[in-house]
Amino acid sequence: MAETTFLFKEVNYAIEQNIGRPRTLLEIGTDVGQSSQRARSRGTRTVGLEMIKDSLPRAKDLMDEAHFAELESDAALEPVKGKRFDLVVLEGTLDRVRDPEALLRRVTPLLEDGGHVLASVANRKNGSADDSLTAAVRRIEAAGLEVMRVDVNPYIIRAAAMRLGWYGDPQHAADLKATHTMPGRFTYGHVLRPIERLIAKNAPGALAAEHVIVARLPPEPGPLTLTIGMLTLNEKESVERMIDDIRRYAPDAKILLVDSSSDETPELARAKGARVVRQLPPRGHGPAMERLMYEAAKESEALIYLDCDFTYPAEMIPKIRAMLESGVDLVNASRTSTYPKAMPVPNFMANRFFAATAQLVHGVPTTDVHSGMRGYRLSMVRAFDFDGEGDAIPLDTLILPARSNYKVVEFPIDYNERVGFSKLAKLRGTVWTFIRIAGAIGHGDRVRRGRRYSVQAR
Repeated sequence: MAETTFLFKEVNYAIEQNIGRPRTLLEIGTDVGQSSQRARSRGTRTVGLEMIKDSLPRAKDLMDEAHFAELESDAALEPVKGKRFDLVVLEGTLDRVRDPEALLRRVTPLLEDGGHVLASVANRKNGSADDSLTAAVRRIEAAGLEVMRVDVNPYIIRAAAMRLGWYGDPQHAADLKATHTMPGRFTYGHVLRPIERLIAKNAPGALAAEHVIVARLPPEPGPLTLTIGMLTLNEKESVERMIDDIRRYAPDAKILLVDSSSDETPELARAKGARVVRQLPPRGHGPAMERLMYEAAKESEALIYLDCDFTYPAEMIPKIRAMLESGVDLVNASRTSTYPKAMPVPNFMANRFFAATAQLVHGVPTTDVHSGMRGYRLSMVRAFDFDGEGDAIPLDTLILPARSNYKVVEFPIDYNERVGFSKLAKLRGTVWTFIRIAGAIGHGDRVRRGRRYSVQAR
């Protein structure tokens, strides 16, 4: 058979897609450091520990630091003693050490509060009971970690490629972990993989090459440093009063604006002590919200977001903050649990229809998927790679955490008359709403513990 030329390097997609956007990452058993490259390109500080000395020169090129470590030794983590990380990656490492429980116990103290572990294990019993996943989950939980979701690297296309001889050497193919050979990475990653992954998640014992587990160190209740965030576009009529209102209820909070104005909004905000990040030319709500969340995640432990037009009550900030500090991961302030007089009836009906669709498809009992007032524990935000391209990003930032077993609370708020004019693009927003509802199908794992979404009365 003629030799086949492939256009992309073998990639552990499930690891790459679940890394999120941590500030700091430790990869144990890093090989050459390939899995953390994407995180590093987005500003993550990456550190690797590897027990194969031949891999270190390449790892040092691809990571900020790379060290030799005998992973079986009690001194394995000596090179990172005293450091803390948002994420520890164990790509296949638990399969390669004699005592994975001991390694996990050593890893846990290295995590920031609410920090995450991302671990992959080979599916050793394709077609039968998923013993490898069960054992890995048991070990992770015994180390004091909380399993949030489980993903897969599917075996379907890989098996077909092996049967067709696309890999060349069958033994080499058998040794590759969670890899696929397709005519191009874009074609596979964006077109074929989502379908293959959804199929494999419904029969992981038979169709997964590898299980990927996202777990975290449960966050401790207590005070959180806070950023209050707003997106602004020509808000000169309201921005000064909004900042004064925020200061009244959270005098210690940082105030962050992502601004695309052509008027004096940014100058007025800076004069009031707010930090302003300019996004010019304007790219729309989605990219601006993505920028706001990850800018806040660099420097704070919690983010409360609200619109800069007085439609959302700033007096709810202390309540949302108290919920986050009690251990809640996400607070959704619902405008539409009942009909608000300040909202046009067609807008209310559309919002309730979107919420009903999200509940039907994803089991998320929300009444407002587009709320413009939310609170986020930022250790949770850093565990996701939210993509703001297009509109309706509030759906992803609500549905994906809910499906991943983070603690989400919703409570009703008043919705007030707007100061200024609406910037909504209704048709485009509607289309993106349904795109994001569909795109979240197959994400997370609600089977094992059930949902953790609670709704509170006013």
